[in-house]
Amino acid sequence: MTTLQPDFKFVFAHPAHLIAFGFGSGLVPKAPGTAGTLLGLPLYWAIISIASDLPNQIILLIATFVLGIWACGRSGRALGVADHGGMVWDEIVAFALVLLFTPAGGAWLVLAFALFRLFDILKPWPIRLADTRLKGGFGVMFDDLLAALYAIAVIKGVQWLV
Repeated sequence: MTTLQPDFKFVFAHPAHLIAFGFGSGLVPKAPGTAGTLLGLPLYWAIISIASDLPNQIILLIATFVLGIWACGRSGRALGVADHGGMVWDEIVAFALVLLFTPAGGAWLVLAFALFRLFDILKPWPIRLADTRLKGGFGVMFDDLLAALYAIAVIKGVQWLV
């Protein structure tokens, strides 16, 4: 299978690519995952403005996760790379999940961002295992979900201590 180099033409060629590449944010030359993570904030704002209670917010987040399975799977097949670094919808959705469980305040937001990026980059067990074994759109999305759960656990631990 031939590997394509994505560009704006590729991203705008299909809705799945537009979603998977975070509306183009995944095309930044340095640290596309970090750029994508930042878009988790507007997704979080959209979710909390649509749904006022946590169960419905989680339902919306599940919908964005399922959308990501489709978009990242289709884009990965089109590129010939199962988990291309420019596909950042996984970071966007996972960071929005972290924010649902992050206390209000700038320091908490910075901590949430730093923890999520740390776990997403370092991939401690079982994140690395999931990253290497699970393929397709689900694999792309799932390892970031695990990184989000790690970040939430640490945030809740720090919140309990403080």
